[in-house]
Amino acid sequence: MAKNDSHRTSLRVGRLSKAHGLKGALKLELYTDDPNRRFVPGAAFSLQVPTTSPWHGQSIVLSELRWYNGAPVAFFEGVTDRTAAETLVKAILWTDDTDQSPEENAWYDHQLVGLRVHRDGIDVGAVSRVDHLPAQDLLIVDTSSGEVLVPFVAAIVPTVDIAAGTVTVTPPAGLFEELPANPESDAQDTASEEDA
Repeated sequence: MAKNDSHRTSLRVGRLSKAHGLKGALKLELYTDDPNRRFVPGAAFSLQVPTTSPWHGQSIVLSELRWYNGAPVAFFEGVTDRTAAETLVKAILWTDDTDQSPEENAWYDHQLVGLRVHRDGIDVGAVSRVDHLPAQDLLIVDTSSGEVLVPFVAAIVPTVDIAAGTVTVTPPAGLFEELPANPESDAQDTASEEDA
């Protein structure tokens, strides 16, 4: 997970995805590995919303977090009906990151940009920027053949070593290289040429 540099004193912890029910609840997409610590009654969140939103520049306070069918649903002070909840849909929640024990696997963009990217022990490029998308972050890697967009998830980016200045990637086939259209037919063509 990457932290956005424009919020260096804050940590992005969630996104309000849609209104839930009639009493002002909102479904919550979590960007934190520790929701029970981040989402406690009384926790305040600053809002990242468009400048045209009535919530621009404001913050909200959590009154309760409930789980429905394994999905988190948040209730906020002053948000008492579905109409009010719908004005918060797509808002991204930020919280002050004053904790002395920061979340594991969370880095600022400026810590990631410039890191060398290693795959199977080979240097394949460098991180040029981080794109923050609703579903996940992307590392944009400059390689000799152009930009590669790498989903910033543990399965593909298992190791970030700030001290060593490296990121280790284990991408699926085809992410960093062109795959042949049909390797078997290529092999048959080669065999036919050898027979001729």
